[in-house]
Amino acid sequence: MTFITPVTEIITYCSLQLQWPSLFFPRMLLLNYLGKIGSKTPLMAAATFSVGWNTFACSESLEKPLNWLLFNYYLTTCLQSSVNKHRHMFVKQVDMDHVMKAKSIREFDKRFTSVMFGYRTIDDYYTDASPSRRLTSVGIPVLCLNSVDDVFSPSHAIPIETAKQNPNVALVLTSYGGHIGFLEGIWPRQSTYMDRVFKQFVQAMVEHGHELS
Repeated sequence: MTFITPVTEIITYCSLQLQWPSLFFPRMLLLNYLGKIGSKTPLMAAATFSVGWNTFACSESLEKPLNWLLFNYYLTTCLQSSVNKHRHMFVKQVDMDHVMKAKSIREFDKRFTSVMFGYRTIDDYYTDASPSRRLTSVGIPVLCLNSVDDVFSPSHAIPIETAKQNPNVALVLTSYGGHIGFLEGIWPRQSTYMDRVFKQFVQAMVEHGHELS
């Protein structure tokens, strides 16, 4: 079992039980699922925001001193807290004491995530988790919004040329926006640019999606 398998099962179940062809999923999982299954998905379209396209590049960016101090270490402690609540479920598969000593997301993934999903090495897991390698196989309309100043998804790893090879993929890049930010105006209080783009995309798919099938 890879980390994509549960997503495939969940989407299939929801499409059959709910009869509703849309669902929100963590961005990287969703793109990997779409790239693996192609046009056979029950979903009619998808949208992602601030995707980390290359897991190696994302990890390297977050390990820069300032980013580690501001984001990486805190997020690592959050991951540790989440799994530690249920450590009795994992003690047979992983060394939980070793997991709790991780100082970065990469160390946590090496000691916990990659092991739980059966990967031989952390490199195998990060390679499989990178959505950029499956982007050409996406078989439904997908909107991908990224900002080039996102430290979680460095601009040099955004697969611009790969996206050009797939007419189903619309890759939208902004100069600013950060990670899931995309605020507008001096005093941003209303909807963000991300909200407006998502609304327009959903409306277009509802009104004209049949023209793409």
